[in-house]
Amino acid sequence: MRLYAHNYGLFGESSVRTICVVTGSRAEYGLLYPLIKLIADDIELQLQLVATGMHLSPEFGLTYRQIEADGFVIDAKVEMLLSSDTPVGITKSMGLGLIGFADAFERLKPDLIVLLGDRFEAMAAAQAAMVANIPIAHLHGGESTEGVIDEAIRHSITKMSHLHFTSTEPYRQRVIQLGEQPEHVYNVGAIGLDNIRNLMLLDRSAFEQSIDFKLGRLNFLVTYHPLSLSGQDAEQQMERLLAALDHFEQANIVFTKPNADTNGRIIGQLIDKYTAARNERVVCHTSLGQLRYLSAISHVDVVIGNSSSGIIEVPYMNKPTVNIGRRQDGRVKGLSIIDCDDSTGEIIRAINKALSPDFRQLCNQANSSMYGDGQTAERIIEVLRSVPLDRLLIKSFYTMT
Repeated sequence: MRLYAHNYGLFGESSVRTICVVTGSRAEYGLLYPLIKLIADDIELQLQLVATGMHLSPEFGLTYRQIEADGFVIDAKVEMLLSSDTPVGITKSMGLGLIGFADAFERLKPDLIVLLGDRFEAMAAAQAAMVANIPIAHLHGGESTEGVIDEAIRHSITKMSHLHFTSTEPYRQRVIQLGEQPEHVYNVGAIGLDNIRNLMLLDRSAFEQSIDFKLGRLNFLVTYHPLSLSGQDAEQQMERLLAALDHFEQANIVFTKPNADTNGRIIGQLIDKYTAARNERVVCHTSLGQLRYLSAISHVDVVIGNSSSGIIEVPYMNKPTVNIGRRQDGRVKGLSIIDCDDSTGEIIRAINKALSPDFRQLCNQANSSMYGDGQTAERIIEVLRSVPLDRLLIKSFYTMT
């Protein structure tokens, strides 16, 4: 374990642990917010925050300002996101991130790093922490997204991490299958449900005012990300989805744009063009943030696309999800999720099924607790506060029998 003078006294570990949370996007920050808040309020823990990736990009709204508006201090900003979403651009961004995180962690000297998910920003942070011998706590490991590079990134972060907080028991078992010691793998549920449980969502009028857009009698929320491993053209994928949406001319549509992934800009440009031509019933936001996004789910009729939120948060709110393509293949899915391929006809069929009275009734009766009960952050904080850190760095491979 790394022993630093500011955290340790003459007789070993002090009662205060420095926990460094790394966040690279507004959506990720929204998921981490309940945990960040608990760390900040805990007298036995000291919070450090590192903002990187999309948070620092004007193109994505300089969303680090939201972190500061929430009253948190950002201890380090790691610039890494190049103005390119090509494979070469993403790779170079990861290289810049690795350099930046090395400097940040050397200066901050945290006792533990907290990472969520499977983005390339988290990969760079994990690599830097691993080399610096800083223990890593990883949220949402063990999951599967077969159509994107996130799959390999997520499992790689798992192997560099020392504490694992999974969202379901099957995912816990998968992390153990990867060789991680069972006593360090905790099934705590999905942290995104904490916000649904804790936030006071906007009513319809307040939500409409917040996005400067009037909802209609029928409303869709759409988020679509490129499939980096599919070998298909991102432009063609998105055009088929937009053609399907045109079949529902009576629907008002709220788009959120994709993340800074390979070919994400192509999809964003198509959304902008589509919105401009139909601005009386279509609106687009780069990011809604947790409060507006969860409020949107509560007011729309169907959530459409290939985001993990459609698998985790949307069913908890008893709303139907039309899940397009292979991006979420391998995830645990509830009865309220309709899988379809990315052909226009299949998307139309899936949306019609989601709108049917029988399926709406099924959603209202579906088991909403597949990913936990909305108390994930409390479970994680108990581990972060009490687990002995000096035994984490030297890992032995666990062989399942």
